[in-house]
Amino acid sequence: MKQKTWKRIMAAGLVLGMSISLAGCAGGRKKINDGTFRPVDKAELAFPLKEKTVLSGMISYPANTESQPNNRTIFKRLEEQTNVEIKWMAIQADQWKDKISLNMSDPNKLTDFIFSADFTDSNLLKYAEYGAIIPLEEYIDAYMPNLSAVFEQYPEYRVMCTDVNGHIWSLPWIEQLGSGKTAIQTVDNMSFINKAWLDFLGLSVPETVDEFEQVLIAFRDNAQSLQKEFGIEGSIIPMSCIVNDPGQDPAILINGFGEGYGDADKERHIAVTDDQKVICSAVQEGYKDGISWLHKLYEEGLIDPEAFTQVWSTYVSKGKSGRYGVCFSWDVGNVANLKDWVPLPVLTADTRNLTPVNGSFTSGFNRGRCVVTSVAENPALVCAWLDQMYAPMQSPQNNWGTYGEDDDFDIFEMGENEQGEPMLKHAPLGDASPVEVREAEAVGGPLAVLDDYYGVYVTCPDDAQYRLDWIKEYYTPDMHTENVYPNIFMSREDTETLSNLQADIKKAINAKKADWIMNGFTDADWDEYLKSLEAYGLSEYLELFQNYLDDYNASTAAK
Repeated sequence: MKQKTWKRIMAAGLVLGMSISLAGCAGGRKKINDGTFRPVDKAELAFPLKEKTVLSGMISYPANTESQPNNRTIFKRLEEQTNVEIKWMAIQADQWKDKISLNMSDPNKLTDFIFSADFTDSNLLKYAEYGAIIPLEEYIDAYMPNLSAVFEQYPEYRVMCTDVNGHIWSLPWIEQLGSGKTAIQTVDNMSFINKAWLDFLGLSVPETVDEFEQVLIAFRDNAQSLQKEFGIEGSIIPMSCIVNDPGQDPAILINGFGEGYGDADKERHIAVTDDQKVICSAVQEGYKDGISWLHKLYEEGLIDPEAFTQVWSTYVSKGKSGRYGVCFSWDVGNVANLKDWVPLPVLTADTRNLTPVNGSFTSGFNRGRCVVTSVAENPALVCAWLDQMYAPMQSPQNNWGTYGEDDDFDIFEMGENEQGEPMLKHAPLGDASPVEVREAEAVGGPLAVLDDYYGVYVTCPDDAQYRLDWIKEYYTPDMHTENVYPNIFMSREDTETLSNLQADIKKAINAKKADWIMNGFTDADWDEYLKSLEAYGLSEYLELFQNYLDDYNASTAAK
C-alpha cells in the first residue's frame, strides 16, 4: 500500500514539476500534454512543410563517431525533405542508461521525443504512469501511414506493441531477415574457430566437446609455431570471450549438456520446453555440467584470463592482432576476419541441440525503441515526422547507413531494381568491420525492414546474407527445440514485479557463472545456489512467465 501511495505522489510530483518548469516561456505558459489525442488537419503535415518547424529529440550515438546528429547525412536529407529541423540532445551510448533515467525524471531535460530510447517494458510503463510519455495508437492510425502499413501486413507487431489496456506507448524497431528457425536473430553469440590454425596443425573442425577441448590444447601447445607461421605478436589465446556479455558470452558451447537447453537468453535465463513449460535454463543439470566443463577448460589455460573483465575494445584489439583460436560474436568480422575463420558447429556432449533465442521467430523486434513525451506541443507533427523513418527506402538507411557520404566508405550505392525503380544496393564491405562502418553512418531509431523489401527497395547486406547462410548450414539443423518465448507485453504491475525479481536472479546467476568458471564449485555450492535463487523468487518469476505464455497460446489458438 505504501509503495502504491508513493508512486501516486511521484506521478503527481512529476506532472506538477513539469507544469512549473515549463511556465513563463516567451511570456506564456506551456501546458503538459496529458495524453488526450490532439487531432490536426492532415494538410498541415504534408512534407515538406510550408514553413520551417523546429522539434526537439534525444538520441544516443556510439563512442568515437559523429557526436552531432545533424552532421550525419541521413538527418541532413530528412531536414531537406521535411523542412523540419531537429534540435538534438545527443548522449554517448555508453553513458545513455545513466543519463536517460535522470533526463526522464527532469521535465527541463525532456525533448519532444526520445529517438533511441530502447526502454524496457518496466521503464516504458513507469514513464507512461508518471505522465512523461503519451499513448500513440490514435496518432499512428491518423498520421503514420508507413507504420500503419507495416501493422496491417504483420498484425502481430501491433499486438506486441499494445499493452493490456490497449495503449501503444512506443514506436518499434523491426528487422526481418529470415523467419522461424532460419531467422538471423535465432543465434546471438555465434562461436567461431580459426580455420587457418586448424589447417596449419592438420586438425579438423571439432564436432564434440572432447574434440573441441583437444583442439584448444593443440592451439596452446603449439603457440610458438603459430606465432612464427602467422607473424603474431603477443601470446596465443586458444579461446577468448566476454563472460556474461550477451553477444560475446561462450554459453553456446554448453547446449549439448543434459537435455540440451543451454542458456540462450542471457538476460532472463529462461527457455520453453516442447510441452510449453517455462523453465530456468540456469538451474538445469545440463547447465551445471556445462559450467563445470568450462571451468576445466579455464584450469587448463585454454580460456583468456581477461574473459571476465575485458571490454569490447580490448576484446577486438586482441582479435584483430590474430591471437585467437576461438571467439564469439554476432559476426567474426567484427573481432577478427572472415578469411581465416568458420563458424563452430553445435558441439555434442550428452546430446546435440541448439536452443534458439527467445522472441527470434518473429525476427528482430524492439518494442521500446522510440517514445513521444508529454512536452510535445504538436504530437501529431512529431509522429508524422517519425513516420518517415518507416518509409521503405528510409528504414534500411537508418538501420545500416546511407549513400553519397563525403568519406572513404558508403554502406549503399543508389541503383535500380529489376523494374527500373530506385533501390539501395549494399556496397562491398571488403576488410572493413561491419559494425564500425554502420555506426559511423546509421542513426538507428524506430524503423521497419521487412523481408519483402529485399530486391525491391534494398539488397540484403552481404554480412547478413552470409550469416543467414551460416545459420541454415551450421545451426538450424540442430535446432530441435520447438518453442521460444514470444514477445509478450505484460501489465505494469507484472512487468514491475518481473523486473524486480529478474534483477536479483540475473545478478546471482551471472555472478556464480563467472566465479565457477574461474574457481570451480562443489555439489554443495550448487545446492546453495538453487536455494538462493528460490529465495530470490524464482518460482514466482517462472510462474509469471508461464501465465502469460498460457494466455498467449490460448489467444493465438483461438484465431
